[in-house]
Amino acid sequence: MDPSRISLRRFHLPDVDDVLKWASDDKVTRYLRWNTITSREEALSYLQKGAIPQTYRRSICLDDRSIGYVSIKPGSGNDKSRARLGYAVSAEYWGQGIATAALKMAVANAFTEFQGLVRVEALVEVENIGSQRVLEKVGFLKEGLLRKYGFCKGEIRDMIIYSFLSTDMIK
Repeated sequence: MDPSRISLRRFHLPDVDDVLKWASDDKVTRYLRWNTITSREEALSYLQKGAIPQTYRRSICLDDRSIGYVSIKPGSGNDKSRARLGYAVSAEYWGQGIATAALKMAVANAFTEFQGLVRVEALVEVENIGSQRVLEKVGFLKEGLLRKYGFCKGEIRDMIIYSFLSTDMIK
């Protein structure tokens, strides 16, 4: 995959059909806290109420078409030195290095965009091997297992916590 074809940008309402395409796939939303989007109206609502208003939720684009998202949510108060990373990419593009390239861009941006940020962390379900590989390729460090930590789709699940510090090098 030519890295120049991959970009991050804010979501726009005209992305609605592209978002519906990837967010309506159960394989993509399996490990996300939100449910699969099943209609154009739900995709529009996701954009208007979820994606567009967030401080840092970017569309992962291939040739400027939305194929996923990356979000970085900084903490507040005493936790403002930390941020939580989340992402998803259309299953059609899995295994092509797109998620890795997008996360490298997002993590590099995070430390300049959020003053005082020292740590970006990601929680990944134990079964989500592909996502673990992506984080490791970016340079995230696997810190450990959090037993029965994350609630997703009606279940409390074991999670692995990964971190990337401002002093770490993107691979």
